[in-house]
Order: sequence, then C-alpha cells, then structure tokens
Amino acid sequence: MKRALITGITGQDGSYLAEFLLDKGYEVHGIVRRVALEDPLHRLWRINHIKDQLHLHAGSLESFSSVYRVMKDVQPDEVYHLAAQSFIGQSFEDEFSTLQTNINGTHHVLASLLDACPEARFYFAGSSEMFGKVTEIPQREATPFHPRSAYGISKCTGFYLTQNYREAYRLFTATGILFNHESPRRGFEFVTRKISYHAALIALGLAKTLKLGNLEAKRDWGHARYYVEAMWKMLQRETPEDFVIATGEAHSVREFCRIAFEVVGLDYQDYVESDPALYRPADVEFLLGDASCASQKLGWQYNVPFESLVREMVERDLERLKGMPASSFSADPMRQDAGTTR
Repeated sequence: MKRALITGITGQDGSYLAEFLLDKGYEVHGIVRRVALEDPLHRLWRINHIKDQLHLHAGSLESFSSVYRVMKDVQPDEVYHLAAQSFIGQSFEDEFSTLQTNINGTHHVLASLLDACPEARFYFAGSSEMFGKVTEIPQREATPFHPRSAYGISKCTGFYLTQNYREAYRLFTATGILFNHESPRRGFEFVTRKISYHAALIALGLAKTLKLGNLEAKRDWGHARYYVEAMWKMLQRETPEDFVIATGEAHSVREFCRIAFEVVGLDYQDYVESDPALYRPADVEFLLGDASCASQKLGWQYNVPFESLVREMVERDLERLKGMPASSFSADPMRQDAGTTR
C-alpha cells in the first residue's frame, strides 16, 4: 500500500486529494495545526466525513523540526505540498507573513524530505498568479513569470526551490501550475465563493447587496475535484516535470456573477456593486492557461462546463442555508459550513 503525506489536507484541494488517494487504496497522512485537532467540527469540516480513514499529525510548516519529525515518522512514498497562505488580498495586507509562511514552509518540507525520505516523490502546488502581468496568451510552461503580489512571488520562489532540489539533489520533484480552481469547498474569502454564497443569501432575503472589486478581471476557472487527479498523475511518471493545469477558457468576474444570480432567478445588476476600494494595488487582468502538455503527457482531460461549476456552488450554498436553523445563522460563514461536505 502506497503512503501519501499531504500538507494543507484540511483545505479545498487537500480534502479532494485525500478522497482521491483513499479511493486509489493509499494510506493517507496529513499535517494539521494542533488547534485544528482541538476544534475538528469547525476546522476540519472539509474532511470530517473521512477523518476516521486518515492519519493526522499535529505540526506547523513554520517549524522545520515539526515537519521533519512527521516526515521521518511517516516515511511517505509521495508528498503533496498544498499548504500556503493563498488568499491574494491578504498577501497585500501582510506581505511579510505570506512570504515567510509560503517560502519557508516549502523549504522546510523539501529539506525534510531530502534528509528523511529522499526516495519519496514531491508535488508542489504552483499557481497561475506566478505569471501575473502576462507576456503571452495563453500561458504555458515556458511563459515567463511576472508576479504581481507577495503570494505570486512566494509561489515563484517555491517553484525554483522545487526545481533546484530536483536538479541539485536528483529528487523526484514536480510543480503543478494550477489556474484558478473552485468548488463548494472554496473558502469564503475568495471571490467565487463570495459570489455563490451571496447569491444564495440574497435569494433567501438574508442580504441585499454584494460589493466586489474589478468585475472585468478574467480567469481560467475549473473544478478543484478534477484538478487533484492531475497532481497525482504528475507523480506517477518515470521522470519529473512541471505542468500547467487549466481549462483553456477565460471568464470574467461579471460573467460569474451573472450565471450565479441566474441560478436563483435574479439579475446580478440589481445587487452587485463594483467598489474601487476593493481593487488590488497591482491587479492581474487576464489569465488563461494552455494545458495541452498535460493532456499529451499525462492523459489529463477537463470537460466540466463553466456554468455547471457555478451552478453547483450556488446550489450547495442554498442547500446549506436552507438547512440551517435561524438561531444558528452567523455572520461568520465558515462556522456555518462546519460539518458539511460533499
């Protein structure tokens, strides 16, 4: 039985990947903060339905000794490094924390792997935000990086660290440059979930308006459930390589709003406002990925229509809100999500 270790197992991607690997017959381990183990209802809500099948280890990516101890004890065959401070808006508010957490965390995992289990295969979660101010459309593996946020900078550094450990120490390391991927498990701080949740709120009379930043920004949005398969496929190859994972379609934030509100029978223009105060200091206007290399070399295909993704997110938020007693309604949506997955 293969053994996998996932950092960020409690997040959107980590939860889908854990399910995927369990279905493949893996023994699945995850590193989680101790506070999450002490409050599983709210902090482990994405994996509570499979928690009994997982091996969770208390640890912090900010501590090398913590990561090393888990790596040495688990002796994984595959390591999936997904954990990061990934909300770009926060990376502008606290650049120091974003850079320190993301860069040092990746370095700690790689250094621990090199010493404790150098035969293990390593996956690093890159991001389309590495491309930032793009020089070509669509973006592919050879497209130059020009990040526009501390988050994008930290992911570029993680990419080069991963590449360096492959070239200098002959480790099997690969980076997936994943374009935006969403789902009903997306965090509420991200614009897609903010839209789906507020569409449901407004439809139920629990909110009146939704303020967003740049409605014209375009992204290549796919479903996270299907992107984790690409991560796994990268570690099954004979030789390590980096891959862009994307749908090949770009849609604007405005279009996401239109479809989301149509799901609940409303016109988004009556409820959505663009607030200049919510614009990023250095915005990324247009990201569109070319995953032809992943299609050819990994056999990975994506065929979920954009409208289906948006509909699923809105319908799941409607389901959550309708099933919630009025007395439990909270301004903190993460607590409302506690214990719900699918």
